[in-house]
Amino acid sequence: MRNEKHLTNGVKFIDIEHAYIDDQVVIGKGTVIYPNVVIEGDSVIGEDCVIGLSTRIKDSKIGDKVEVQNSVILESEVGDETSVGPFAYLRPGSKIGKKCKVGDFVEVKNSTLGDGSKSAHLTYIGDSDVGSGVNIGCGVVFVNYDGTNKFRSQVEDDAFIGCNTNLVSPVKVGKGAYIAAGSTVTKDVPSDALCVAREKEYIKPNWAKEKGLYKKKK
Repeated sequence: MRNEKHLTNGVKFIDIEHAYIDDQVVIGKGTVIYPNVVIEGDSVIGEDCVIGLSTRIKDSKIGDKVEVQNSVILESEVGDETSVGPFAYLRPGSKIGKKCKVGDFVEVKNSTLGDGSKSAHLTYIGDSDVGSGVNIGCGVVFVNYDGTNKFRSQVEDDAFIGCNTNLVSPVKVGKGAYIAAGSTVTKDVPSDALCVAREKEYIKPNWAKEKGLYKKKK
């Protein structure tokens, strides 16, 4: 049985009968493989990793002490001590640095993420280069496709991208810049600047009551 080779080399299986690993795959000692994991092609998994339930990895390089939970990684690289998932999707050409977080329902495609950068949930990073120490909030979209062509954006080190931001490529966010939540960014943002790109909030008092929509609480 092919999995027994890995077991002999110090790999730990939660259920050795239900992990599917190609012959050429290399896995470091101390790594734990959960059930229903599929590792294909020329994949290399480092030492002391946790490859969680129902994860698929193909033709990818995973560093040491990486935790992957219920995710798909295709033709990509993940650095040491990085956390991926649950339900993350690393598409071909993605390179994730060390001590990063690619959280739940985050999709990365043909992009780089520098050391220590984090995207915790519900984000699309496509055709872009993100520096180190960057925080990417929930609901951020790198808008890389105009219907005909794809464009690339850049986010430099230590930038902060607020929730529900659209970065309309090609744009550059400078080092240490902040993007306010809810912004749609179409121009380059200088280093250390604050960008607020959204409509001003407008409140009309008593509007619902005047329209007959107001229901007095008993």
